[in-house]
Amino acid sequence: MQIGLVGLGKMGNNMRARLRSAGIEVVGYDANPAVSDVADLGALAKALTGPRIIWVMVPHGKITDDVITDLSEVLEPGDLVIDGGNSKWLDDEVHAKLLDAKGIRYMDAGVSGGVWGLENGYGLMVGGATDDVERAMPVFDALRPEGPREEGFVHAGDVGAGHYVKMVHNGIEYAIMQAYAEGYELLQAKPLVKDVVGSFEAWQRGTVIRSWLLELMVRALKEDPRLDALSGYVEDSGEGRWTLEEGIANAVPMPALSAAIFARFVSREGDGSLTMKAVAALRNQFGGHAVKKA
Repeated sequence: MQIGLVGLGKMGNNMRARLRSAGIEVVGYDANPAVSDVADLGALAKALTGPRIIWVMVPHGKITDDVITDLSEVLEPGDLVIDGGNSKWLDDEVHAKLLDAKGIRYMDAGVSGGVWGLENGYGLMVGGATDDVERAMPVFDALRPEGPREEGFVHAGDVGAGHYVKMVHNGIEYAIMQAYAEGYELLQAKPLVKDVVGSFEAWQRGTVIRSWLLELMVRALKEDPRLDALSGYVEDSGEGRWTLEEGIANAVPMPALSAAIFARFVSREGDGSLTMKAVAALRNQFGGHAVKKA
C-alpha cells in the first residue's frame, strides 16, 4: 500500500516512520528539502499510483487551506485527501466541497499522541464516508496503538466529526492538566509534605487519577522538581477556545475548561505560578510545545 504524506514536522516525520515500519510505502513532502522525499506536490502525485491517498499534516488555518487548494490542482478524481492536522471542524466542509468539485474524496482525522506516537501509536478520530474509512483502514491500523481497534480508533461520523471529537478531547486535556498543576502547587506550598515528586509518582498505579498525563507530569518533575527552569507562561493552540465556543453555542456549561483557559491568559500577564509552570511542562512533555525559560 502507498500513501503520500504532506508535512514532516515533529508528528509528520514520526508518522512516516511508523507507517514505513508497518510495511506501507510512504512518499513524504515538506517545504524543508532536507526531510522531503520529493521536490513539490506535483512530484508527490506523480510518485504515487492512483487512486491515491494523501495525508495532510500541517498547521491548521491558511497553511492547510493552501495545501488543500494546491492538492486539488495535482490530484485526480477518485483520490482521497485526509486532513490529519488540528483544523477547525467547520473548515472540513469547505475543504470537502473544494475537492468534491473535482471528484476528489475528503476525510478529516483528529490525531492524538504527540511526539510519543512513533513508539506508542496515535489515537485516531475520523470523519467521512464509510467507504473512504474502509479504504484507508490499513493506514489507520498502522498508526493507532496496538490492541483492540475500538480503543484507539473511532469513525465518529460524517466529514468534520473527527476534528470535532478531537477538539473536545483537547478541551478535556486542558482541564485535566490544570487540575494536576493546581494539586502540584498546593503540595509544594504545604511544609507537611516532604516528597511532592514521590507523591505524584505514587499516584501512577491503583489510584483513580492515574493517566498518561500523570506519567508525563512525573517525568517533568523528575527532570526539574520545582520547575525552576520554566517561566510559567502558557500558550494555547486554539482547540480549547473552540470547545468553549461550542459549549456556549449549545448551552453546555464548561466551568472546568473555562477556568483552565483563563488561567493560561493570566499566565501571560506575568503570573509565574508553579501551577502554570506545571501546565507548561506538561504541554512540552506530550506535544513538544515550546516553553519559555525562567
